[in-house]
Amino acid sequence: MARRARVDDVHHVAGGMPGVTRHVDGPKVVYQVSGRSFVFFRNPRPDAVDPDTGERFDDVIVFWVESEADKLALVEDPGTPFFTTPHFDGHPSVLLRGSRVAELDRDELTEVVEDAWLARAGKRARAQWLAEHELG
Repeated sequence: MARRARVDDVHHVAGGMPGVTRHVDGPKVVYQVSGRSFVFFRNPRPDAVDPDTGERFDDVIVFWVESEADKLALVEDPGTPFFTTPHFDGHPSVLLRGSRVAELDRDELTEVVEDAWLARAGKRARAQWLAEHELG
């Protein structure tokens, strides 16, 4: 059985991708490639709240996606914990609460992080990574 993912795995995989810089501002961590964010941990915002209490979620992680179709595939699949909010309408990203990361196995989470990196990496870095991983 595959190991369940942990929030630490987000940091490990994102930080291990080629050419990544990590920016930390208190609890907010942003991973960038080619000067572009691909995974980041959000501060609590009014667009992501607990429907029962109205409390802002304090553990939202944002992952870039390649396209609106990729976004919809993740957020509309009831088998995944990904979601979006009206604030992210038209934005190529999906949200995931840190408290729900364990609903994914490590391979699923790794794929989401790698796809986020691929969506934001420069053409040369992307082509090299795909060639090395025999996906392109």
